[in-house]
Amino acid sequence: MSHLPEFLRPLILSGPSGVGKSTLLQRLFAEFPDKFGFSVSHTTRAPRPGEQDGKQYHFVTREKFLALRQEGAFIESAEFSGNFYGTSFQTVREVQDKGRRCILDIEAQGVRQIKATDLNPIYCFISPPSLTSLRERLRARGTETEASIQKRLATALNEIQYAKEPHVHNFVIVNDDLDRAYQLFKQIALGEAVSGDKLPPLDD
Repeated sequence: MSHLPEFLRPLILSGPSGVGKSTLLQRLFAEFPDKFGFSVSHTTRAPRPGEQDGKQYHFVTREKFLALRQEGAFIESAEFSGNFYGTSFQTVREVQDKGRRCILDIEAQGVRQIKATDLNPIYCFISPPSLTSLRERLRARGTETEASIQKRLATALNEIQYAKEPHVHNFVIVNDDLDRAYQLFKQIALGEAVSGDKLPPLDD
């Protein structure tokens, strides 16, 4: 997978929960419906109402998931809240075979795993302008308990600390203005960007 033209190299998108990754992806796919594809992850969690197998996730049993992991089928995998999640090499290939760039939305834990593979992607981190603004975004969702928000903020801090390490990400976008952040993200996704923003110091 390491000898692809630049545009077809997979794009790894990471960043804290609530930072706006889904919004950026939705805008990109709406503007360029034929240029990109999203890797559909495998999971052992049950489908939520309205979710379809093969669209939001590949829903598999725990036994099937562990068998696939044993076979080395996953680029990265992790366990959250008692359920397994994983991105398979096959799903990325299926997108590339259509001549599209595969975009993967990955947790920091998964980014570390991908670094150990031959996937050779471009890494893009979406950062909040501050932890205060991220806290406000999470509260505004109205779906999180205070304990859950604190847990997500602690995770976000760890992700941001990792993102500050040298050579971890090719690009860092600070999502302080959605339109500006999208223009930067679009340039990166289209292979037109040369360098990204640097992470500013975060307040609390």
